[in-house]
Amino acid sequence: MQNLVTPQALPELPTTPDALLKMLETARITFDLHHHAPIFTVAEGEHLKKTIPGTHCRNLFVRDKKGVMFLVVAANETLIDLKKLQETLGCGRLSFGSPERLWQYLGIRPGSVCPFCIINDKDNQVSLILDAAMMEADIVNYHPLDNAMTIGLKPEALLAFFDLIGRDYRILELPA
Repeated sequence: MQNLVTPQALPELPTTPDALLKMLETARITFDLHHHAPIFTVAEGEHLKKTIPGTHCRNLFVRDKKGVMFLVVAANETLIDLKKLQETLGCGRLSFGSPERLWQYLGIRPGSVCPFCIINDKDNQVSLILDAAMMEADIVNYHPLDNAMTIGLKPEALLAFFDLIGRDYRILELPA
């Protein structure tokens, strides 16, 4: 028999979507909120492009062989070669972080990873990397800690959020 975890058994997120949205509103960071069925992959969310304007984005939580961790946020259209990415980042061989590591360092579950979850990295152990092409868009779209919602905002508003929480980031040309 399979051991199923019910939603009631999952721990509460360290930062809830409601808390994030309230923080953005309080800081006067403008965004548009869209509700939809939960999506877990870029392919599952492809239909959202028809109703939610802007550049839709994805997030890669990776680590190198020494345990150095990165959250790479890129436009869905940006092709990323992990071998070239490790050269760009100046790190060792990259692999994807486990769901347990994702929860431990970013306080988020698979499927809801977004740039906003960096708020939960209180010890600054995850380096935040932003796709330069994505940052040139008029509007960028991310889950606000919940994969049943998407928020669209200007790239400058995203950077204002990072400034608000005192978080460093790097904007890089990501190698295809």
